[in-house]
Formats: sequence, C-alpha cells, structure tokens
Amino acid sequence: MNSSENNTGNSVPVQHETMSKKKIWNVFWILTIITAVEFIIALVLVPKGIFSVGIANPLYIILTLMKAFYIVAFFMHLKFEKLTLIYSIAIPILFIVALIVAMLYEGNYWFDIR
Repeated sequence: MNSSENNTGNSVPVQHETMSKKKIWNVFWILTIITAVEFIIALVLVPKGIFSVGIANPLYIILTLMKAFYIVAFFMHLKFEKLTLIYSIAIPILFIVALIVAMLYEGNYWFDIR
C-alpha cells in the first residue's frame, strides 16, 4: 500500500486546500445576504407596491442564479477545476437557460393572438 492509499484522516486532500474556513464563511454570508434580499423583495417591496411582479420576478431569477453560482463554484469545488471542465458544464446550462427563455417568449405568443 503506498502513501496515497493510506489516508489516516490527518491529511487534507489536495483538491480541498484552496478552501479555507474563512472562504467558507464568506460564501455563507454572501448567500445569507442574497437570501435576505430575496425575502425583503418578496415580503416587503412587492406587497407594498414598490416593485411590481414584473420587476421582482427577473430579480428573483438573477439572485437565484447568483446563489447557484456560489454553491456550485465553492461548495462543489467547480471554481478550482480546470477551465475545460467548467466549460463542459456551464455551456450546456447556458443553452438550457436560453431554451427556457425562448419557450417563455414563444409561450406569450399564444396569449397575444387571442
């Protein structure tokens, strides 16, 4: 058995060296702030009429995508991977998002022709 197979728990795997407790807490606070902003929009700004639903919904989508980026980048360690792996995951997701946007846009066509 070589030294790479003998993991006693005292050593930290190499791919996790770039994440420190400070970075984890920073990402935690960023996610908390984004979530708080979403709650403020949903529970205060929209009911009082400061934001319309047409403005709030795109903001929710943008804030949710920001949270998804932080979760995938830091907690799933994608930020520390090679660029080709990141592209192989990100580009299909962008195509899926573009397809969803196109379908939503085309879905409104049926309401417009009535």
